[in-house]
Amino acid sequence: MRIKKGDNVQVLSGNDKGKKGEVLEVLPKEDKIVVKGVNIRKKHVKAKRPNDESGIISVECAIPSSKVNVVCPKCGKVTKVGYSMEKDQKVRVCKKCGAKLK
Repeated sequence: MRIKKGDNVQVLSGNDKGKKGEVLEVLPKEDKIVVKGVNIRKKHVKAKRPNDESGIISVECAIPSSKVNVVCPKCGKVTKVGYSMEKDQKVRVCKKCGAKLK
């Protein structure tokens, strides 16, 4: 996958189109990612212990990784991820400005 945990991404399609957020979790086997503040669902939670609270909480659910693109930290534009070799290491780069992605 070209998207890593900690990347800033923008959603390209769906109900949350145009929203930006940070990648919290990557699920490579399912080809999905979890983005902060995107695809929020309500979950009903029952108290498991007498001290716990029950209620309805908001949870970020996974979305397909094909629905997002990385936002370049240097130029601030939505871009595809390219690769280049630097001292025998493969480095991710922005396709638009050529800046390194962390």
